[in-house]
Amino acid sequence: MNSIIWYELLTSDPDAATAFYSKVLGWKTTDSGQADRDYRIFNKDDVAIGGLMALPAGAAEAGMPPGWLGYVGVKDVDVCVAGALATGGTEFMPAVDIPDVGRIALIGDPQGAALYLMSGSGTATSNSYAPGKPGHGGWHELHTSNWQEAWAFYSAQLDWQKAEEMDMGPMGTYLLFDDGSNVRMGGMFNNPMAPRAYWLYYFNVQNIDEANELVKAHGGTTLQGPIQVPTGDWIIQAFDPQGALFALVGPRTQAH
Repeated sequence: MNSIIWYELLTSDPDAATAFYSKVLGWKTTDSGQADRDYRIFNKDDVAIGGLMALPAGAAEAGMPPGWLGYVGVKDVDVCVAGALATGGTEFMPAVDIPDVGRIALIGDPQGAALYLMSGSGTATSNSYAPGKPGHGGWHELHTSNWQEAWAFYSAQLDWQKAEEMDMGPMGTYLLFDDGSNVRMGGMFNNPMAPRAYWLYYFNVQNIDEANELVKAHGGTTLQGPIQVPTGDWIIQAFDPQGALFALVGPRTQAH
């Protein structure tokens, strides 16, 4: 269904990042068993949520900051890459095969936001994205300079479906979309404050205020929130101690 099926953190300090997210989201970390790299798996209640690895040396030297990336599951990575390039996208990393995992490539949309494409070699089903389930992915948000052009790209290449356009007043339109299964999976909007286009990944928590305090207590920085969103839940956007941007979503159960 061309859903976002995996999350990956590239960081300057894998050990410190492992400790931080274990405190904030209750993730347990296991080794992936890949012989050629230190690639760790974030797990919540025995469900694999995402991966963690050190920023590649070349990327770090080029000035790439720590950050989260998402993976979209597709039928054929090479066909999708070709389609992306033909419609204004960029190939950041050519398609490669990862033994016992699948084939992946890293592309950029016409505004430059990065996203992995992946076709799996196994039969495992991803349960990383589960709105409302603590520790799992809860929302995917594209901050861009031209959501109309971005939407034309993603709807053509990934067959995502428009769910709803929300009027945010002076902030413009917020477009909600799904992967064709009628389950909303994210939104996109024009963010004039963003220095570049990027995807922001939200993870579910049981209590947004408690999670916010955990972020700050363990070296993170809250940038925005808690803010209530139309679903009734509350969100924060934050940097982890290494500077990777992420977001949390959940209920507010304390009195304010």
